[in-house]
Amino acid sequence: MAARVFLGLMGLMWAGYGIWCFLSPGYLQEAVGIAALAGTPGLVDLRATYGGLQTAVGVLLLGGALRPANTRSVLATYGVLCAGLGSARLAAALLSAEWSSYTSIGVGFELGSVAVVLALLARSRISA
Repeated sequence: MAARVFLGLMGLMWAGYGIWCFLSPGYLQEAVGIAALAGTPGLVDLRATYGGLQTAVGVLLLGGALRPANTRSVLATYGVLCAGLGSARLAAALLSAEWSSYTSIGVGFELGSVAVVLALLARSRISA
């Protein structure tokens, strides 16, 4: 049950952030320093990556929360996604010696999510 609650909360958060970024890609310039310099192609890519992909992750997580048969595999998938994203963000921040609050929060959230996923997978016997 804890895994499904975790996936549900994370799913709402990822989907909400994705929808927000899709509808307001200009927010990313203020929060992260990412802007569409090439006009339409840039906005399309920002909306696809920060909007569509993040919304898709949220929908995946909600699917794992709502369908117990999928919970364990979705939880494992989320762990892998966050491990990749968090470790790449950490490595990039170390390489560039750039630590914004957004980067710090991102690393903490992503690698923290990996820790929660590992704990949930280790302690639960979710049927596949």
